[in-house]
Amino acid sequence: MSHPEILSTLVLLWAVIDPIGTLPVFISSTRGCSDAERRKIARVAALTAGGILLFFIVAGEVLLRAMGVPLVAFQIAGGLILFLFALSMIFGEGKPEGEMRMARSVKETAVFPLATPSIASPGAMMAVVLLTENASHSLAQQALTAVLMLLVIFTTFLLMRFATPIARLIGDMGASIVSRVMGMLLAAIAATNVLAGLKSYFMG
Repeated sequence: MSHPEILSTLVLLWAVIDPIGTLPVFISSTRGCSDAERRKIARVAALTAGGILLFFIVAGEVLLRAMGVPLVAFQIAGGLILFLFALSMIFGEGKPEGEMRMARSVKETAVFPLATPSIASPGAMMAVVLLTENASHSLAQQALTAVLMLLVIFTTFLLMRFATPIARLIGDMGASIVSRVMGMLLAAIAATNVLAGLKSYFMG
């Protein structure tokens, strides 16, 4: 991968995983928990989300082929869904507000809604499959994508570990603004995926 490609991949992974947008969800989910419990929840959530996304990196394309779904179709569909996901981040109530409501009604907060759908979101699952397509990415490139994904997950873990002071610093409004900015970047990347898929379909 060239440096621009690495940067583009990192931006896409950061946008779909949205570490900062996870902060309000984590704080709401762990309200009333001890510091030790918060550490455990953050660790389990990060490990679970990392495992889910690694599974999609390794087996996502294989499953698609087994179901007879061509990757170009998945690229177009994935791009469209990523675009809708981006629109919900930009114009909707935003990731933090929507997922905070989910957190109030669940007990297993490390897995739901933290590991999924907050960290390993449907958009993130689709993104890692598209970013590790066997036909256009070498094994080394796929491994680098996995490393970048784990780096973003680790950053999310660190943010959860220091969630309270960070939340005081940026506030709910700050997290919402960052989520919307990431939505704009994600919309542009999603449109690029759709255009590339259409080009492959009509010229392939």
